[in-house]
Amino acid sequence: MSSIEKNNYPEYIERTFTFKVPAGQKPERLDCYLKRSIENASRTKVQKAIDENRVQINGRQVKPSTKIQPNDLIVCQILKPPPLELIPEEIPLDILFEDEFLLVLNKAAGMVSHPGYGNRYGTLVNALLYHFGVREAVALEFDEEEDEEDESNIFLKDEIRPGIVHRLDKETSGLLVVAKNSEIHSALAEQFYNRTVERYYKALVWGNFKEDKGTITGDIGRSPNNRKTFAVLRKGGKAAITDYKVLKRYDFINLVRLKLHTGRTHQIRVHLSSINHPVFGDSFYGGDKIAYSGNVPKKRRIAEQCLSIAKRQMLHAAVLGFVHPKTKEKMHFECGAPEDFSKIIEILEDSIL
Repeated sequence: MSSIEKNNYPEYIERTFTFKVPAGQKPERLDCYLKRSIENASRTKVQKAIDENRVQINGRQVKPSTKIQPNDLIVCQILKPPPLELIPEEIPLDILFEDEFLLVLNKAAGMVSHPGYGNRYGTLVNALLYHFGVREAVALEFDEEEDEEDESNIFLKDEIRPGIVHRLDKETSGLLVVAKNSEIHSALAEQFYNRTVERYYKALVWGNFKEDKGTITGDIGRSPNNRKTFAVLRKGGKAAITDYKVLKRYDFINLVRLKLHTGRTHQIRVHLSSINHPVFGDSFYGGDKIAYSGNVPKKRRIAEQCLSIAKRQMLHAAVLGFVHPKTKEKMHFECGAPEDFSKIIEILEDSIL
């Protein structure tokens, strides 16, 4: 692990809580009592402290189900990450347009949009802080458990989103608009909310679609099998709609254009995977293994060659259009796919000559 990676995952700090159970307290499970008594403590965090023998009652190790009794002395040590400190960093940005109100940039694949517990440095926010002239570090409290469960908790903190109106996944490349003040941010956010923004993605996708164009629907929520991923759910998800259009058909991969009618996390990747056409190279949703090519040795070799290049999902935000909040001018931007995406297309083109 590099020094930067180590800094991105700093050592936890310890907080100790001591409770003397009141004389009139009724018997209650220890984990429930601690969750109720410690501000912002989740049951998972309390459970972990107990499992790691960092909770004692009257000097004895205990279980989560242990019932507290009047006059018990409880000592609980909770581990938490240190405050998140944002460091402005001089990181090159591919800026396509900039004025006094906003900027449009082409985010590189591999760059995280905003910081979190495991991504304190090297994010788009770190780069934007420096670009906007900030030189002092900005510190704020961060709960890695709550924010890992719902990353929007981090994204919505004003200190760490200098004007970012919308996001792209870490390994998705392409166009983003950034506001320079709250008024512009609000106006752009309203356009995104009303779906008046022009946004198209391009993706390399496993398999051949039966139709040249269509619409994918399916409610999306956190996967019950893996809380770090999302899935199409029968119950409990949020409505999601994605349009697709096939731009080019290769033997076992299609180049498609995609338009979102909703903005769910991982929406394109989840929807395409749900219809057995995962995004090429997507390790979260089944795109990093050979899904199509049959038993033809030549096709399989080409698939393996392309996969050796695809170290990420081949998804690119290619088109972005909106109305400039101040000038009222219709802004339209397009950017070509990055090198890895283009290289795979080159190989696929050569295979059909």
